[in-house]
Amino acid sequence: MLVRQILRSKGNDAVLTIRPDATVADAARLLSERRIGCLVVSRDGAMLEGIISERDIVREMGMRGVGCFQETVAEMMTREVVTCSCDDQATDVVTQMTEGRFRHLPVLDGGRMIGLISIGDVVKARLSELSMEKDALEGMITGR
Repeated sequence: MLVRQILRSKGNDAVLTIRPDATVADAARLLSERRIGCLVVSRDGAMLEGIISERDIVREMGMRGVGCFQETVAEMMTREVVTCSCDDQATDVVTQMTEGRFRHLPVLDGGRMIGLISIGDVVKARLSELSMEKDALEGMITGR
């Protein structure tokens, strides 16, 4: 299965972004309101500058206290973001996510962000694929 198929199955290809000059408190509020795990950091909504996750915020809050909420997103974001393309295999991206211990992967096309997939999206797509394969095999065995 390709990343493009996972993006298609999600239906909503909108990627929530936050500006690098926003506060970490703004990021935490948006993450909470939208019930999501990360935000892509971008000035224009298309060019990837970084990523900030709920894990990043909790880790810094645990080390430095709530004062980190007044910092800018740019000060806390991950700058070197692993990305993928539409033509990447789902098995490859889930391996990257597992080995890198991160749960979200921006999808780029020609350097521009076109989507975001989570490890949950990949698992859901794979389970759907396995279910279809099972049904096909049962049909072949039973002659349906």
